[in-house]
Amino acid sequence: MGFSALDSDAGVAVLNSYLEERSYIEGYTATQADVAVFEALKGAPSAEKFPHAARWYKHVAAHGGKKATFPGTKKAASAYGPAGAPAAPAPAAAADDDENDIDLFGSDDEEEDAEKQAEVARRLAEYNAKKAAKPKPVAKSMVILDVKPWDDETDMKAMEESVRSIQKEGLVWGTAKLVAIGYGIKKLQITAVVEDDKVSVDELTEEIQGFEDYVQSVDIQAFNKL
Repeated sequence: MGFSALDSDAGVAVLNSYLEERSYIEGYTATQADVAVFEALKGAPSAEKFPHAARWYKHVAAHGGKKATFPGTKKAASAYGPAGAPAAPAPAAAADDDENDIDLFGSDDEEEDAEKQAEVARRLAEYNAKKAAKPKPVAKSMVILDVKPWDDETDMKAMEESVRSIQKEGLVWGTAKLVAIGYGIKKLQITAVVEDDKVSVDELTEEIQGFEDYVQSVDIQAFNKL
């Protein structure tokens, strides 16, 4: 089955988990699949509870939301998403080499004595502490921005310098090039790597648009999680 009950926290939790390592519902660019799932939500997911779903929702909304003209044929939201229910967790003994000897559940005997119960509780606490101590990977995304000037007389070097003048924690500017778009006008195409928890791409594009002497508009040409 695909996405269901997207008007509930349980349904949004499934979507959030699905988007943890994905930028879009299908493939590497936005399609009508994103519009279908967007429409099935009752509103923007909580950024605190569902950070990945909230990031995706804000991105689709910035491109028109329900009216977005992404390519593809729209189907029901249930046609997309996880192919089936999550697999049952493997026994604790198969978790990893460090956890092979941990017995989380102890004996099946319902009349375990107090000493046995205390041992199980102690080992469970050690197991949880070990998992909590493992470092979590930093979620990053690579974004390619198309920055368009007003006309062919715009100082493109000054435009790029203005864009790169935006400095903040979790933002690293990459390569840039000028791409012809017609009538002698060229756009600045620039790459950046951002830490998802520290930098909002939508806020970044708004900051770039603030350079009104050079910038006519900013479009997200590509957005991929690393």
